[in-house]
Amino acid sequence: MLSLSTDIGIDLGTTSTLVYVRGRGILIREPSVVAQEMKTGKILTVGEEARKMIGRTPGNITVIRPLKDGVIADYDITEVMLRHFIEKVSPKPRFFRPQVVVSIPSGVTSVEKRAVLEASMQAGAKHTYLIEETMAAAIGAGINVYEPSGNMIVDVGGGTTGIAVISLGGIVVSESLRVGGDKFDEAIIKYIKKMYNLEIGERTAEELKLEIGSVYPEGEGKTKEVRGLDLVTGLPRTIAFTSAESFHALSDPITAIIDGINAVLERTPPELGSDIVEKGIILTGGGALLDGFARLLNEETGIPIHLAEDPLSCVVLGAGKVLESGEGLKSCLIVGSRSL
Repeated sequence: MLSLSTDIGIDLGTTSTLVYVRGRGILIREPSVVAQEMKTGKILTVGEEARKMIGRTPGNITVIRPLKDGVIADYDITEVMLRHFIEKVSPKPRFFRPQVVVSIPSGVTSVEKRAVLEASMQAGAKHTYLIEETMAAAIGAGINVYEPSGNMIVDVGGGTTGIAVISLGGIVVSESLRVGGDKFDEAIIKYIKKMYNLEIGERTAEELKLEIGSVYPEGEGKTKEVRGLDLVTGLPRTIAFTSAESFHALSDPITAIIDGINAVLERTPPELGSDIVEKGIILTGGGALLDGFARLLNEETGIPIHLAEDPLSCVVLGAGKVLESGEGLKSCLIVGSRSL
């Protein structure tokens, strides 16, 4: 039974972690990154300060992203990161440990679920509950998940894209793709390497994606100068990269998402499918903000596409609404809480 004591909702994302505290709203929005001293194992910093070190650290410091494709890749570092965030919003004595709701991608294995539960408990939670990201995103976007009608949500996160059809408080059809913001960055890096023999880093690729990235053929006509390492001469070189080029760079991961949406639609019962055609698809997650994404999906599916009001926060807001509702949305949680 979900208590009304100190409760925390966590969107444990591949690229960013957001933390919602019951009654106070979103208090933390930081990168899922940890900087560690290699020889001693000492944790130097967590979050935004650690992200600034990516690609700039000396040999004795390593910057770790403990989640990959939406799941825990480094258990110990994930625990450290969670403890840091939990203590930041709940600096209370041990016997007042908070109850925590953590979002996870659809389709994760029982082992992956257990890893999230254990990491949260070891980080200081009294009880931990899990909620699927697509369900949380739908709740956070303001969808009435309990109505006897089909609602479709597409949540494009940093490590995964969750696609689900929801009705009567449950997920009827779903798909979780290991495609998201990270794959977009990788695609840009590969494209520039192939076309220009230029090597750029993760942060540069992310900046290009955010500033001029486009998934629609016409794009916005933007251009940005990019500096990288010439793979032929070994010297720094600058090129001009356009939003039209980003369309070509991002074509493979975007096509994978479109194929996933079509696959879910094909498996959706006819009655729910007609509801979706009438009401449209809700788009959430950071990837939803890419220029031309909603327009492209509309043309490819023939279904209206609605961008959520705050796509970056929908998952953690959904977890927060579960906390605020007490028993009201409890059935949306995945059974499997743990207590120490």
